[in-house]
Amino acid sequence: MLKTKPSIIATAVLLSLGLSACGGSSNSSTPAPTPTPTNTAPTAVALSASDVAENAVAATIGTLTATDADAGDTFTYTVDDERFEVSGNELKLKANESLNYELIRSIPLKVTVTDSGSATFTQDLTVNVTDSMGVQTVLDALNAPETYTFESQFEAGESAVSYSGQTARQVLILELNNYIGSGLQADLDVDKFTTAAQVKEKLMSLYAKSSEDWQSDIDNDTVLAITSISVDAPLTVKQAKITDISSSHKNLQAKVAGNDEAGQTKDWSTDLVGWNDKGSVTPNGVVEQLFDQLAANAQKAIDGELRKDFADNTITKVYVNEDGTDIKQLVQKFLLGALNFSQGTDDYLDNTTADKGLLSSFEQDGTKNYTKVEHQFDEGFGYFGAARNYNAFSDLDIRAKGDSAEFGKGYNDADTDGTIDLKSEINLANSVNAAKRDLGTADNTTPTDFTKTAFDAFVKGRKILNDAAGRELTSDEMTTLLEQRDTAVLTWEKAISATVIHYINDTKADLDKIGTDGYTADNFADLAKHWSELKGFSLNLQFSPFSPVTDEEFAMMQEKIGMKPVVVAADVAAYKTQLDEVRTMLQNAYHFDAENVEKW
Repeated sequence: MLKTKPSIIATAVLLSLGLSACGGSSNSSTPAPTPTPTNTAPTAVALSASDVAENAVAATIGTLTATDADAGDTFTYTVDDERFEVSGNELKLKANESLNYELIRSIPLKVTVTDSGSATFTQDLTVNVTDSMGVQTVLDALNAPETYTFESQFEAGESAVSYSGQTARQVLILELNNYIGSGLQADLDVDKFTTAAQVKEKLMSLYAKSSEDWQSDIDNDTVLAITSISVDAPLTVKQAKITDISSSHKNLQAKVAGNDEAGQTKDWSTDLVGWNDKGSVTPNGVVEQLFDQLAANAQKAIDGELRKDFADNTITKVYVNEDGTDIKQLVQKFLLGALNFSQGTDDYLDNTTADKGLLSSFEQDGTKNYTKVEHQFDEGFGYFGAARNYNAFSDLDIRAKGDSAEFGKGYNDADTDGTIDLKSEINLANSVNAAKRDLGTADNTTPTDFTKTAFDAFVKGRKILNDAAGRELTSDEMTTLLEQRDTAVLTWEKAISATVIHYINDTKADLDKIGTDGYTADNFADLAKHWSELKGFSLNLQFSPFSPVTDEEFAMMQEKIGMKPVVVAADVAAYKTQLDEVRTMLQNAYHFDAENVEKW
């Protein structure tokens, strides 16, 4: 049999298929291209575990996995919440981040997965915060009251609550604000002053009241000048004089950040941000600079010189500057931060300095009705400014616009003695702003409740201290106390931040009027007022050691807000964009709902 070589057979087969032995086609056309593989986008993201224990710093939540039709694909992940990060495929809290069960129970996240072909998919996930059993046990046993009312553990039937010095300073701020707003003009109208130096001296006497001035008030039976507290007849204020509130000498200057140095987190001789260059002035220096501006305006009024705004309208308010700033608002709002918020959070409610704040003694304070740590906590609460039955007020009541006969004016005669006790029966300052912001979200999908959240935390924290008066706290009690402190001060700060956002929105509306026909002096005064409230409140956020706003974010905010509003029509749009960037930063830092931010 004839044997054929394999190569001959192979050639014959190729020829029968119409192909050459070298692989070319019989008609010499180009070969068909190899198909390019297609990439399929991921279709789902899963998280292996979704619970995280409260107070667990930098905790790992779980492992992320993606569903993708492409075998062997690789993935990267990102998360939209700035408290979290993804390391490899592990979802975790960032360094120094932890969560508080009493403040938030679950957190919605958007996790985006990107495959090796750059295709993406975003999945909604939820992380649940779990309670500490020791903390819950303490809370279950608390039986906290509905009001900020606590009986002494050392003197039966006597109150253990005391913060008269804080109330005195709340009232001193009101007196100073009242004088700048109306008293100074009244004095100018009767030619009381002939020089700016005399005006500055008067302002300093209200701000830095000396022990001699204090004694003079006692000797002359000086009545409070706080017409901004409107108490209708027949009710009267129980403390007609400042010395009825506190028997010992008090002033504002001594407690402004940097002047009361013990235990403060920052060095306010170098660390103040937002007033010209960092460290160029102290908090006290800010106040005195504003007094100098006001005294200069008064001098022009004394000399008969008219002051004009950028639209050539005559400025009629002595506290409104030609550059669009309002000294009355700047002084008051700055003091609510540099004094009230600073003292409340960085002194009395802090726990970093031995024998101060929440590290104070748990033993009876001499012969007083309370321990030193109880008193420190009370002083922090006093700077928040809430009445002791705060929860009994509606938000409208707190801001003195309610229709309740008992509560609707912002005060309540709780002891029915026919007078209003400024130390316990009226809502002041920061506590009122919290209610204003709650009202601003009342009809929204996710309304805030700053008032109840802050007050309940203050009450629970104070009850822990009252129950333990005379002994050290257990570890679980201290943990629970610090959680309630954290909730109270963060909610207090959220109300301040929400107020900054509110005045960003107001200022933007004022800026829209610039360049329009018929721009009036009232339009300018509105801009000055709203911008100055925005600036004053924004400066407050640097005074809490617990703030979620980073130093870099705070510096960015102050740079974009600036030292005065923009009043050049051509520059307004760019400035509004800067304010929007500040608003977005605050929304992210405090995890505010977008609808609330838009409508505050």
